[in-house]
Amino acid sequence: MGFWSRFFRDKLAVAGLVIVLGFFALSILTPVIAPYDPSAIDVDSILMRPSAQHLFGTDDLGRDVFTRMLYGAGISLKVGFVAVGIATIIGVLLGSIAGYYGGVIDLIIMRFVDIMLCFPSFFLILAVIAFLEPSIFNIMAVIGLTSWMGITRLVRAEFLSLKERDFVLAVKAMGAKSPRIIFLHILPNAMAPVLVAATLGVASAVLTESALSFLGIGVQPPTPSWGNILTLGQSTLGVAWWLSLFPGMAILITVLGYNLLGEGIRDAIDPRLRS
Repeated sequence: MGFWSRFFRDKLAVAGLVIVLGFFALSILTPVIAPYDPSAIDVDSILMRPSAQHLFGTDDLGRDVFTRMLYGAGISLKVGFVAVGIATIIGVLLGSIAGYYGGVIDLIIMRFVDIMLCFPSFFLILAVIAFLEPSIFNIMAVIGLTSWMGITRLVRAEFLSLKERDFVLAVKAMGAKSPRIIFLHILPNAMAPVLVAATLGVASAVLTESALSFLGIGVQPPTPSWGNILTLGQSTLGVAWWLSLFPGMAILITVLGYNLLGEGIRDAIDPRLRS
């Protein structure tokens, strides 16, 4: 049974894929389907309850929450994919070098990984952000630069196993150089766990961005973000419950979708890992 057959037999994995693709489609179609300008202030519509006119209600400036949620989906996806892309590039590069060359190079890289893992990731991000201007670009870079360690260890473990296989020894005997062996022969066979880790990493990055925005050091207003909508909801919880409910549910469903998708990919790649 092939990968896709195993994947589509897993109903939870398919549900995760539908959720992910749904939010991805919403982020692309936002300029078309958004009913209002996300920054348009309407003093006559302040803190209106959800209705046919405003599906998710309005905030304390009369801005349409549904519109801001749609634009916030694009922000979350952008942060998630770019941050994971940065982490994956760093992790794959360092893991490949450490696993292939071994020895002192492996020792240095892995001790650096151990040092980075000693720091709680979220507090490390907070510390770095404190010295930078809070912007979406800095958020993406900081999350990516502080979340590559797990991928490094995964790739290193795969390389330690694969570099002793017959096909690698044969390529070495033919005189192939190390970069060619690493990137053309070993790395393609080591990418399966990286794909799973990257999928799960997007969920973690979305959650981290939302937390940073909630604390006021992430995406800055008036740029809409699920996290900064939640921040407003905290201060108006008694009179505007919708400002907390809808962004909170969006974060929950998105993270759940990526986790289900990642677990489904993992099980489809190697059914023996199914718990």
